[in-house]
Amino acid sequence: MQAAAVKRALAEAVGEAMKEPNLPKAKMARRMGTSRSQLDRVLDPAYTAVQLDSLIKAANAVGRDLRISLKRSAPT
Repeated sequence: MQAAAVKRALAEAVGEAMKEPNLPKAKMARRMGTSRSQLDRVLDPAYTAVQLDSLIKAANAVGRDLRISLKRSAPT
């Protein structure tokens, strides 16, 4: 499933970005202005129902931008 693959990649990217400055989950959640449980959902690669604004907040909290694009599918 494509959504699961995208979410897994995003969760991994946010998790890796948190490691660079050794950012604990509690501090990350505060930066996002959310709860630790919401952050856990963002970081859970299997949880695909996370809201787009939560992903944007997570990216911003680690000094990154979230970019989404639509690309034309290859003809089948």
